[in-house]
This record gives sequence, C-alpha cells and structure tokens, in this order.
Amino acid sequence: MRDRSCTPVHLAILSLLAHNASMKRSGPKPKTLDPNQMAAAILEAVTGEPVGPAPKEETGPAKDPAAVALGRKGGLKGGPARAKKLGKKKLSEAAKKAAKARWKK
Repeated sequence: MRDRSCTPVHLAILSLLAHNASMKRSGPKPKTLDPNQMAAAILEAVTGEPVGPAPKEETGPAKDPAAVALGRKGGLKGGPARAKKLGKKKLSEAAKKAAKARWKK
C-alpha cells in the first residue's frame, strides 16, 4: 500500500496556494486589450517598430521669457516672505494642518 503522507514539495505547493489565495491586489487593475490592440502589441514586440499613427506633438502657445523670469522671481521671494510675515507660531500651525491633510488621504 502506498504512503499518502505529504512530501516537502507538496507542502511547499500547498502553502503557496493558500498564501496567494488570501492575497488581495492593491492598485489599478491590469488593462485588458481588445483583439486589435493585442495584435498591434504583438506586432510591435516582434518588429520593434511602433505600429499605428505617429503620436501628435502637443505644442502650446510659446511663453514669454520675461514673464517666466518675473514669475519665478516672485515665486522665489514668496515663501520666505510669507514665513517672516506669519511668525513661528502661525507657520507651525499651518504646517501641522498641511501635514494632517496629507496624511488624511
């Protein structure tokens, strides 16, 4: 008669199955591709060339360099000036409130 005890391999497989069965995935679910998207992805992987139309380049209105420099100049001044104006106690309260809001998410 055959011995029906579990071997170490069987125990390892069973423990892995039990472990994975209870695990929950966090984050976004994997994106499923329709047949056309799957075919394009395979073709792209095999040939190494992109399939389909070239991606459109987004070109927005050109920024005025003088305005950019002026905005940056004001931005660099803003933080320290606000800290000096608020004082240590008010600044500390604002920082605690911001930290609480960040950790609330």
